[in-house]
Amino acid sequence: MHDGKAKFVMAIDQGTTSSRAILFDLEGRPAYSSQQEFQQYHPQPGWVEHDPDEILRSVEKAIADVLLKAGCSGRDVAALGITNQRETTVAWDRKTGRPLHNALVWLDVRTSDIVDRLSGTGGPNRFREKTGLPISTYFSAVKMLWLIENVPAVAEAVSHQRCCFGTIDSWLVYNLSGGASADAPFLTDVSNASRYMLMDIRTLSWDKDICSELGLPLDCLPDIRTSSEVLGQVSVGPLSGVPIAAAIGDQHAALLGQGCLDVGDVKSTYGTGCFILMNTGQKPIQSHSGLITTVGYKLGPTHDTVYALEGSVAIAGRGTKWLRDN
Repeated sequence: MHDGKAKFVMAIDQGTTSSRAILFDLEGRPAYSSQQEFQQYHPQPGWVEHDPDEILRSVEKAIADVLLKAGCSGRDVAALGITNQRETTVAWDRKTGRPLHNALVWLDVRTSDIVDRLSGTGGPNRFREKTGLPISTYFSAVKMLWLIENVPAVAEAVSHQRCCFGTIDSWLVYNLSGGASADAPFLTDVSNASRYMLMDIRTLSWDKDICSELGLPLDCLPDIRTSSEVLGQVSVGPLSGVPIAAAIGDQHAALLGQGCLDVGDVKSTYGTGCFILMNTGQKPIQSHSGLITTVGYKLGPTHDTVYALEGSVAIAGRGTKWLRDN
C-alpha cells in the first residue's frame, strides 16, 4: 500500500484460455474486471502450447484495462494476488529472462512415452506415497523431461545451470518483479509445487531422490513459499510498487473462494475442465479410488498446511469453446 488510502485489492486469474484482472473493494466485493483471451497452439494432435510472452502481455493488458475501467492507478491498489492454471510448464533462461520454448499446457499429452518409461519400473504409483500423484502426462515433471530431451536450448541451459522451470505463477511473479535485469524472485507456492510430481507433500520441499532419479537438477526449480505471504513487489507497469502478496493454483483458490474451510467440505467448479476438491484437513489422505492427493493451501509460514483430495475432468468448457470456434 503506497499511502494508506488504497481502495482495492487486485487479483490476477491466469487461466488456460484467458487472463483476468479483478479489482475487489476492501470489503471483498468484486468491483471491476477485465478479461483477455490469448492464442492456443496445437502443433500436433494432443499437443497444447502457450506462448509465455503472450500470457504475460494478456496479464499486463488486463491490468491496464481494469485500472482504466475503475478510473484509478496503482496507488489505489493495496496488494496483488495471483491464481493460475496449474502444471503448465515454462522453461526460461536465468541470464536473459527469455523463454526457451513455448509453455507445455496441463492438457498436453505428448509426454505419454515418458510416462510409460517411468511407469515401467515400479508402476505408475511409484512416487504417489511421497508426492500424492501418479505418473501422468498431467504433471509438470514429465513436461520438464520432454523439454530437456527434445529442445536443445533447454538441455544446454540445464547443463550450464541457467534454466528455470516454473509454472505460470513463477513466470508471472518473476516478470512482474522485473525479470532477469532485476534479479527477480524465482519461486512458487505450495499448491502449485504439489503439482510438479517432485515435492514431498509432508515436508513441502523438493524430494532430492525423485529429482535425482529423473535427472532434474534442484537449481532449475523455484523456491517453495506459502500461498499467502509477500512474494515480491511489482516493479514494472502501472502497479509498480504494489506488493505481490499471494499466489495459489486456480482450483485451490476456488476451494478457498467457495468457503471450503472445514474437513469434508467439497467444491466443484467448471471452467476449461471440471475439478472436484475436498478439504481433508491437516493430514494427506491417499485415495484407493483414483483420486489424487494434493496440498489444498497454506495461508502463511506459521499456518498449518491444509490438504485435499481431487478428481479432475480435462474437458468441460473447452468443449463448448471448441464448438463456438469451429
